[in-house]
Amino acid sequence: MPSSSPQTTAVPTDPSADAVTADPVTADGVTADAATAAAAKADRRRWLALAVVMTAAFMDLVDVTIVNIAIPSIERDLSASFGAIQWVTAGYALAFAAGLITGGRLGDIHGRKRLFLVGIAGFTVASALCGLAANPEMLVASRLLQGAMAALMVPQVLAIIHVTFPAHERGKVFGMFGAIVGLGAVSGPLLGALLTQWNLFGLEWRPIFLINLPVGIAGLILGRKFITESRADRAMRLDLVGVALVTLALLMLIYPLTRGRELGWPLWGHVCMVGSLAVFAVFVAYERYKTRKDGSPLVELSLFRVKSFAAGIAVQLTFGVVMGIFFLVWTLYMQIGLGWSPLKAGLTGVPFSIAVSAAAGMSVQKLVPRFGRKVLQAGALTMAAGVLGYIWEAGRYGTGIEPWQMAAPLIVMGAGMGLIVAPLTDAVLSDVPREHAGSASGLINTTGQMGTALGLGLVSVVFFGVIDEERLAPGEVGAAFADAFRGALWWVVAVLGLIFAVMFALPGRPAQHLEGEAAAATEAEPAPTH
Repeated sequence: MPSSSPQTTAVPTDPSADAVTADPVTADGVTADAATAAAAKADRRRWLALAVVMTAAFMDLVDVTIVNIAIPSIERDLSASFGAIQWVTAGYALAFAAGLITGGRLGDIHGRKRLFLVGIAGFTVASALCGLAANPEMLVASRLLQGAMAALMVPQVLAIIHVTFPAHERGKVFGMFGAIVGLGAVSGPLLGALLTQWNLFGLEWRPIFLINLPVGIAGLILGRKFITESRADRAMRLDLVGVALVTLALLMLIYPLTRGRELGWPLWGHVCMVGSLAVFAVFVAYERYKTRKDGSPLVELSLFRVKSFAAGIAVQLTFGVVMGIFFLVWTLYMQIGLGWSPLKAGLTGVPFSIAVSAAAGMSVQKLVPRFGRKVLQAGALTMAAGVLGYIWEAGRYGTGIEPWQMAAPLIVMGAGMGLIVAPLTDAVLSDVPREHAGSASGLINTTGQMGTALGLGLVSVVFFGVIDEERLAPGEVGAAFADAFRGALWWVVAVLGLIFAVMFALPGRPAQHLEGEAAAATEAEPAPTH
């Protein structure tokens, strides 16, 4: 896909720009003053536009992490089954993954500002429905809608930044975007813990969703006023059949995983999971047909001929599985197994989040340029060491373990995660042809979300599969959850070992792709990089 510059893709909406050129030249001083005033106004508008899109990105990031800490409260209040609880988180990830690439293309075709505003409006409505949910079914449906709306909103963020700021400013702007990503990861669990613990107006967990309403409404009003509309010169066509096929395949795989244990692992569940492989095969065949037909497939299959890209996608998928398993079972272990309050559990995770942010910055700026792929592999081993330390501590201290005793393994785990997540995209894109960088970036993010959804589904097997809650006496719940938590962490260690091995296929010295350069090269298909 050809590169599109901001000058050719942006559709100016600021009347002040026309006013400057239409002013009669009565004196040099007057013309210069008018030009200066117009430039100053345009400068203010773009920074306000940046604040709007970054706030929306922050809202999405927080909404992913804020829910985990409130899961036990939701379970108690709605009398939700563990399967429904899994779908509260997995449903969002699945809908987000299924719509990411299509959301980016819709923005290219119909206008990024328009799709951003539709997405943020829908996200706000879905948040209200989540907060007002009367039963688990309504909450799961609302979370699916919320994920779908995020898929319309989030892909527009980097594209809007690209067309709003000139090339020489994008480095600074994308640095700010990275800081927002880190802040979202740190603040989400803590904010969720505070809102749940405070029980505002007797609403218990509901404010974690309702807090999005004023933010979303403000973003809608300010975005309509300050964001400049833009489209791609040559946007790829939609592949709705591809979206339907991949979504069906994922549902056939993940739904039986989440519901199978509760239903006694019925035959139809096994048939669905096996059948999902056949649907994936049909999807691949259709994507080949779509490529021949109009060159606009949902997934650019030729990318998988690049060894480093195929390996990177495998790493992204399996790392998503690790994240999906760990964060849900960790929350259940602390709040149900150990009986901790949401605030105590949220504060326990702060050292982990800080370690991730610190290691991520050091990894990209200093370590990867010098040591290359070895940094990512060291990250996998470091994270595995932290998980092993956590298993040992959880076994040694049992249900009497305290947050300060968890701090050391959590810091080690966070440092390992930071070494992986920050440079992984650059490593995956390293050998990808520049014209396909947009498709590759979208697929990286989609695969990560799919992995998370799969990991959340696997929680039924690796965690709930060893807990028979109906037969547990009240005094046995803590020990049972602690044992199940340690068992799930062994699965995490095994997957991290697999990730370490697959990383040998990544380039030894990945090229450093700046996000701004990637966006510039792939204006026809923007995608988020978080």
